[in-house]
Amino acid sequence: MDMQWLDDVLVLMEEGNLSRAAARRNITQPAFSRRIRSFEDWLGVQILERGTNRIEISQSLLSNEVEIRALVNRIRDLRTRIVHFDPASSTIAIAAQHAPIVSTFPDMALRASHYQPALKIRLRAGNLPDCVTMFLRGDTSMLLCYEADNAAPLAFGPSVRRALWGIDYLVPVVGGSLRYSVKEDKNISEDTPAIVYPDSSYFGEVLNKAQRLFSTQNYSTNPVCESAFSSGIKELVLKGIGVGWLPFSMAYREIESGQMISLANHFGKEPLEVAIYADTTNQMAVSLLEVWTSKTS
Repeated sequence: MDMQWLDDVLVLMEEGNLSRAAARRNITQPAFSRRIRSFEDWLGVQILERGTNRIEISQSLLSNEVEIRALVNRIRDLRTRIVHFDPASSTIAIAAQHAPIVSTFPDMALRASHYQPALKIRLRAGNLPDCVTMFLRGDTSMLLCYEADNAAPLAFGPSVRRALWGIDYLVPVVGGSLRYSVKEDKNISEDTPAIVYPDSSYFGEVLNKAQRLFSTQNYSTNPVCESAFSSGIKELVLKGIGVGWLPFSMAYREIESGQMISLANHFGKEPLEVAIYADTTNQMAVSLLEVWTSKTS
């Protein structure tokens, strides 16, 4: 199979039109059509229903678009690793939630570089379900995620090992001009604007379950903005847009400097475990897991 056939198919699904797809691929429409037919011959089934002045892409192809894109990316990654192979270095792919990439991974990367200076890390960011899918599919050898303290660990098979990097907390914070609305006991009016998490987000689910004020639409009197990205919420909090819940590891510098005020003394905090999962069939993943969980400095 020619790799360019898969690229052709992906462009065709995006455009839904042979002429536009051919133009994007910088070839004539007849030549593009021949390549699509070559792919169909290799596949053994037709992926297009051809009619007068129109085409229809088969549902069997459309329903597998995500897998085709993942396959193309994996093949390209493999080609890059082979072409640029360096016996003195190794690359490990890690699926990671957006929040721990910002809050905890910089320290993890620093520790990894100290013990394994030739190691290269490829981060694949996503929400938790997408990260789990990448890990299970074999796109990555490790998974980095937050897990609520009162929730069971993710269920994987015996070939997957779990360890903890550490403990974090979701805390409510305010910044900007809203700091001057905070009372001495770290209380604040419940109608204060809030920057909330969607119910479907991981932090939204954790905070909803705990019924924390200012956390989601369900528990906020005045939600002014909704976002699943805690790094974006942090910037909005610093501008004084509203109260927001953030991992303490993401906000502690601003709390110490006074740019933010923690409301945890009054509204509580939610414990989080920073969990690392490794595919034990990958020796580099196991080695890196040991580096990150070793008690030696």
